[in-house]
Amino acid sequence: MSGGRVLLTTGQAAEELGCAVTTFRRLVHAGLLPGLSRRGVRVMVPLSTVQALSTRHSAALDRLDVPEIAVLRVDTAQRTGDPDRDWIGFAASLAPDDLLRALRGWWRCDAAGVAAGGVLPVTLSGYVVAVLTGLERWEKNGQGRHAFPDARLAGYVTDLTAPHITLTSNLKTDRRLAELLLGARLASHSGGAIAYVPTAAAG
Repeated sequence: MSGGRVLLTTGQAAEELGCAVTTFRRLVHAGLLPGLSRRGVRVMVPLSTVQALSTRHSAALDRLDVPEIAVLRVDTAQRTGDPDRDWIGFAASLAPDDLLRALRGWWRCDAAGVAAGGVLPVTLSGYVVAVLTGLERWEKNGQGRHAFPDARLAGYVTDLTAPHITLTSNLKTDRRLAELLLGARLASHSGGAIAYVPTAAAG
């Protein structure tokens, strides 16, 4: 107990959520969980935060007008040393411009399939933390990876438990998609960064 709060280790929190501890720690390192504290070298997580995560709803993919969408599965943001982008991955602390550059490429994917979905939810540890739109045009590099230079960041999450979302596009369709998807659970399975999820199977 701490100030009346029940605190869990990251291992206990992961067990409560039924996920691997490495999966849960990505959320910690991405700055998505409020109220964390330290006990020695251990990060302590409020039980209320874990309970909020456990009750996040599944993404309402059945409300999208396409049969399938791509999902970008990322890790916590890491420095790249790349002149085109300082970061790859997601962190709640990144400025929107840096976050967009970190997410819009380069990925191995079926670029036409990504574009056909009209929206690219970005997930970290199975939760939608950002939403990209504007995927109609793509580029391909010599390694067979694709980028979407006109992609827009429709919005992103700064606190996953509430969730607190920031909308970064003025387009109504972008804002609607961001509000529909951000903070929701979205399971996907892939050997790479991009997965493909049928919308009719949502729920």
